[in-house]
Amino acid sequence: MKDWLVQLLRDPVDGSALRLEGEKLVSAAGRTYPIVRGIPRFVPSDSYAGSFGYQWNRFAQTQLDSASGGTQSKDTFVEKTGLKLEDLRGKTVLDVGCGMGRFAEVVAEAGGRLVGIDLSSAVDAAAPNLARFENAAVVQADVFSLPFAPETFDLIYSIGVLHHTPDTRAAFLSLPRFLKPGGEIAVWLYARMLRWTLAMSRVYRLITTRLPKDRLLKLCRVADPLGAFERSGKVGTLVQFLIPVSNHPDPKWRILDTFDWYSPRYQWTHTDLEVEGWFREAGLQRIWHGSFPVSVRGAKI
Repeated sequence: MKDWLVQLLRDPVDGSALRLEGEKLVSAAGRTYPIVRGIPRFVPSDSYAGSFGYQWNRFAQTQLDSASGGTQSKDTFVEKTGLKLEDLRGKTVLDVGCGMGRFAEVVAEAGGRLVGIDLSSAVDAAAPNLARFENAAVVQADVFSLPFAPETFDLIYSIGVLHHTPDTRAAFLSLPRFLKPGGEIAVWLYARMLRWTLAMSRVYRLITTRLPKDRLLKLCRVADPLGAFERSGKVGTLVQFLIPVSNHPDPKWRILDTFDWYSPRYQWTHTDLEVEGWFREAGLQRIWHGSFPVSVRGAKI
């Protein structure tokens, strides 16, 4: 476990410093938090996020730029945060809902000191994906009870995650206190008018969220042929309406994206103005909206 990470961590109960004792962290009050496979664990289980632990440990490198040889994750990070990668160097950054480390890798490569947190066992995929970076670490923790001191981070971002919590607004409002003065927070959330939400997928989710994950994954393999078919012609548009699946060009990515849509327990949608209201409620300023709904960034002044 990295020494610099120990210095950043705090007891989520009382905010006290933690000391490292073998394979656990110990608070001043004697509370202990295990370190398993090199990862500090501040939650006893995946809770409501178990589907993400399942998917990211099975698709551990599908969306990783270093594995694909592409730049899709880097491009998505820039588009949905509006940040310049060269400005991340030397900054302490929190990735809220890091999954298997897709965007964490982008930040670490840009020179940010990156801490990725995830409620799920996705951290077990993220840790080896980020192992080559001395400036990156992952922690299993709950966004509603983060193990850090106030004003720890220069930047906090969360891309496609907070809408999968029980309360998106409350999850967002839990974050600004961990920003340093002058720091920024950037989020991307599902838009109310997202293509997927306009069709039968909402009906299907009444069933799919209750299915065993292995069975659902088998069903989502229909995205391989159907997703390719949806990319062409009027018939493809009709199929897309009746059986919404990902139409990403990569077959494996199509299956992953489809599972990612149909499996989570919680899945809320929002508008740019709604989320801007949360930023103002938190006292954030210099609010920026990206061209991709709902991408919003603000600063703590």
